Amino acid sequence: MAGVLEGKVALVTGAARGQGRSHAVRLAEEGADVIAVDICAQIDSVEIPMSTKDDLDETVRLVEALDRRVVASVADVRDGLALREAVNAGVAELGRLDIVCANAGVYALTLDEPTDPSERRRFWQDTIDVNLTGVWNTVDAAAPIMIGAGNGGAIVLTASTAASKSAANQSLAMNAYTAAKHGVVGLMRNFAVDLAPHMIRVNTVHPTGVHTPMVENDVVEKYMGVNEGFAKLVLNALPVPAVDPVDISNAIVFLASDAGRFVTGVQLPVDAGFLVK
Repeated sequence: MAGVLEGKVALVTGAARGQGRSHAVRLAEEGADVIAVDICAQIDSVEIPMSTKDDLDETVRLVEALDRRVVASVADVRDGLALREAVNAGVAELGRLDIVCANAGVYALTLDEPTDPSERRRFWQDTIDVNLTGVWNTVDAAAPIMIGAGNGGAIVLTASTAASKSAANQSLAMNAYTAAKHGVVGLMRNFAVDLAPHMIRVNTVHPTGVHTPMVENDVVEKYMGVNEGFAKLVLNALPVPAVDPVDISNAIVFLASDAGRFVTGVQLPVDAGFLVK
């Protein structure tokens, strides 16, 4: 039985692991071929371990096991030229581009927050560059291809519950993360209007905590252990500590498929009731 995305091609950034890997696999399950992009390296200001080339290779293996084609590239979403080259290479091999998941993101949480002004600016800028400028770079690389093809399409930007309300936490990491994710919503609104004449729909998905390496690691565990207020802050209304990556992927499948063909400009929470607390 054909999937709901049969014959489509999807671009996924941050595809090496976590939500990005889940999106790539779930879209492939529904029939899409995949352009998978990831930095596969550590950013100095980010203490949480980031992805590796081995992680990206595993995503490729999982997609190919579903008998779908995949073109994987190591590229940093902060580098607009490198990202554009990765997207173009994927489209050249797979023939088209219908779905974009601007998923790549970082969280520079640290127990030893820098006090030097130049270091603080670097921490701030790294988060903004990946989580906001990286999203803009992704759409900027993909949208002209989609417009030129004239097939319409769907773009889903990964925001966060932090994009919808105050995080009530004065850490540098949370301030930068919250500002970037609020900015992603602004980009979505502008892109939704600009791309609507081309039948390209643009939405954001807003996860609560997700069972991924970016959330479940020693850095976050130690931070929550010494910051009771933060631990309470991230509690959901439903009695679950976090959702699974596939829960976010299922929302993306809906937004990318004909089931969501007239859904655009929407902020879709997948948050276990976090935002209604």
